[in-house]
Amino acid sequence: MSLLNFSSLDFDQIKDTLKNYLKTYSNFTDYDFEGSNLSTIIDVLAYNTYITSYNTNMVANEVFIDSATLRENVVSLARNIGYVPRSKKSSRSTINFFADLSDVTDPPTTLTLKKGPVAASGGNFNNQSFVFGITQDITAPVIDQVALFDEIEVYEGSVVNQTYEVDFSNANQRFLLTNSGIDLDTLVVKVKPTENSTISLKYSRQDNLFDEKMGSAINGNSKIYFLQEVEDERYEIIFGDGIFGEKLENGNIIEISYIRTSGPAGNGITDFLFSGRLEYTKGSTVFPVTSGISLITAILPSSGGEEIESVESVRKYAPQIYATQNRALTANDFEILIPNKIYPEAESISVYGGEDLIPPQYGKVFISIKPRNGDFIPNTIKENIKRDLRKYSVAGIIPEILDLKYLYVEAESKVYYNPSLASNASELATKIQNNITKYADSSELNRYGARFKYSQFLRLIDQSHSAITSNITTINIRRDLRLALNQFAEYAVDFGNEFYVKSMNGYNIKSSAFRVIDINEDVYLTDVPNADKKTGVLNLFSLETPESKTPILRRSGVGLVNYEKGRVTLNPINIISGKTKDSQQILEISTCPLSNDVIGLQDLYLQLDKTSVEMVVDQISSGSSPSGSNYTVSSSYSAGNIVR
Repeated sequence: MSLLNFSSLDFDQIKDTLKNYLKTYSNFTDYDFEGSNLSTIIDVLAYNTYITSYNTNMVANEVFIDSATLRENVVSLARNIGYVPRSKKSSRSTINFFADLSDVTDPPTTLTLKKGPVAASGGNFNNQSFVFGITQDITAPVIDQVALFDEIEVYEGSVVNQTYEVDFSNANQRFLLTNSGIDLDTLVVKVKPTENSTISLKYSRQDNLFDEKMGSAINGNSKIYFLQEVEDERYEIIFGDGIFGEKLENGNIIEISYIRTSGPAGNGITDFLFSGRLEYTKGSTVFPVTSGISLITAILPSSGGEEIESVESVRKYAPQIYATQNRALTANDFEILIPNKIYPEAESISVYGGEDLIPPQYGKVFISIKPRNGDFIPNTIKENIKRDLRKYSVAGIIPEILDLKYLYVEAESKVYYNPSLASNASELATKIQNNITKYADSSELNRYGARFKYSQFLRLIDQSHSAITSNITTINIRRDLRLALNQFAEYAVDFGNEFYVKSMNGYNIKSSAFRVIDINEDVYLTDVPNADKKTGVLNLFSLETPESKTPILRRSGVGLVNYEKGRVTLNPINIISGKTKDSQQILEISTCPLSNDVIGLQDLYLQLDKTSVEMVVDQISSGSSPSGSNYTVSSSYSAGNIVR
């Protein structure tokens, strides 16, 4: 006899299924189960079935990486395809200080900064105290009785040391890092033959069976180790077996050091106090230095602290990393490898080949990265990324790290509303601006390849309040050009979106005010389209007076504009000043896009920047103009101002 429904995991439905099954027997056809002793037995059976079904379903889900939820299971499945999740990342800073040894009777030739704590956060940062240190001793020369420690990279966290003795009699011996919260970038593994040995050999971490540094396969003499995440967010070190990596010998001593960190909590610290240990050696005597130490100067605020890679990230990227086979061949390979293997601080990344440029640059791949903290990547970090990419890049491909380029979307909205449903127009405007801010901060924008969706933006405004009847919104796009002052330079600005030619008389292109070397007043850019409306020329003009807005042509043919390709080019020009933004001299260039759906193509990072909201009484819905004869209309196009 078949059961009515055996697919449900719901307790009540399982219970009903059991009752219906019993009613198929004549003894229970008219039986009232509720309140009877048999009802209790059915409850137990239903509960047991429910728990068993739940556990079975969970087991089935945990077998596959895309459905597993427990971290240990997701990590284990990722390990099967050679993926090691990113560890917690220590916040780091670069500091300078010096030690004045003029009070030392017999100054040494060198001074050593010992590994361990170096600096502590001055005061309480976010009601916490943080310590920054180094994992290796640093020695500086003493010149004119001063030892300069310049550009010392320090890591937030405490230095932990562990020691193991290899014991072949213990078949279950494992080399576990006992702490969670480890920054694997600071992990140092050394091996010495015996406990009394004075010489230890450093072993390097390996992720696959090919040694990128040597350009050859791993062999039985390779001093390497492998790493895998195990339970409780801890890691296990695995050494070679004599075939892939050198096999350790019985009695070898393994020395391990690393930094246990607080992760992102240590980001943003600029004030440091010295807490390290300085010493020098004369003969066999060690002398500490405790005076003459200068204040610490931080070159940049501490940054780079990250949490351990999340389960969601492992589930997403493990199959993708496996697909790359640890090789960067395509643009997609670079976009996967860089944030996962090289620079986890990347918020968004764009990669394209030089063959896509005009003119083409074969053999190059161009990479633009938006870091989580800040707008630009320091040059030192760029060089580190390029160096680390050599392990994955194919010979002959040269990676180039580009500075971040923003494409700004500017919106002007005239919002019509019914005053009978909302008496306070300013409150309505505030609600609209709050919704716009949420959209501006969303993942729809703020990334490469993002798209500003015009219809979605209009709907967002209309749905801000029931009193809003409609809106007329105009869109501009803008690029900020960083200027090379007091020198002749060419400039090329790509918008990645086709321009709309509103007027054959020009002023489709607008700019902020700037100064050139041979004109003693503010000038602006304008354009004159050619007959085909595909290209045009750029001119310089000034204003008769700021109040009149009457333009005066100062110079013709200073550049070209390609409306179709969305490109503005300036011929060699000596600009001596521009608009100040974030301590940089820039030139704002804006125009109206042909399409209100704006796309951030290639290396353009899309952001919604300046928005304005003007509230307009809807005279028809309010009843003040029933026939519509006095209805106030708004233009669907940007205002006709000739300058920004």
